[in-house]
Amino acid sequence: MKNTFGQYMGITLFGESHGAAIGAVLDGLCPGTVIDEENIRRMLRLRKPQGAISTARQEEDAFEIVSGAVNGVATGTPLCILIRNQDTRSGDYAAMETLMRPSHADYPAQCKYHGYQDKRGGGHFSGRITAALVAAGAICHSALQRKGITIGTHIARCAGIPDRNFEDLPADIAALSESLFPVLDKAAGEKMEAAILAAKSEGDSVGGVLETAIVGLPAGVGEPWFDTFESVLSHMLFSVPP
Repeated sequence: MKNTFGQYMGITLFGESHGAAIGAVLDGLCPGTVIDEENIRRMLRLRKPQGAISTARQEEDAFEIVSGAVNGVATGTPLCILIRNQDTRSGDYAAMETLMRPSHADYPAQCKYHGYQDKRGGGHFSGRITAALVAAGAICHSALQRKGITIGTHIARCAGIPDRNFEDLPADIAALSESLFPVLDKAAGEKMEAAILAAKSEGDSVGGVLETAIVGLPAGVGEPWFDTFESVLSHMLFSVPP
């Protein structure tokens, strides 16, 4: 039972949706890595729920770096990011003591942890935990940018509605980095949002496809077979809850 990903540099996630706090520990950061706290705040703002198409839960996502950094740079020892929970309404989940939600981890968690898991709001399996993942990722994102590596993701398709394809990669990635609803075609984004709201009004949801572009990655990254760049990236991406 482990919650750690990575070998040369590892990330460990901790906390529960309705517990005191959630967070992440980054172990293996190079000493001297700049910790850009403003970029962490910016990334967390982009993750926050936006309007009627998102969850009603509202969190400040104020973070604390409680170890591993001094004077804005990494020391090389484990860096711990802590995000305290505030907007918790555990009573909304009272039925989960006996009722397992479809397409959630409620039943597998019951089987794996024999009923000792924190059931409130999905506990450790909640999408809330992704806030810690975003905060840790923001540190890595800044480090990659300083090496000339940029990353951008857009909603390629949602509810069957397509966005335009990547064209000018540097310009498109720059635009996406500030977008609350990351699409390249504003009109397509408006149609997607309308489709999401229509499904919500019927108690339903819609699916989508994301497309990511990475610019500046040097050739030769990864290992020959089981730890190729694609396989390690897939391992991480398939671990993020839908």
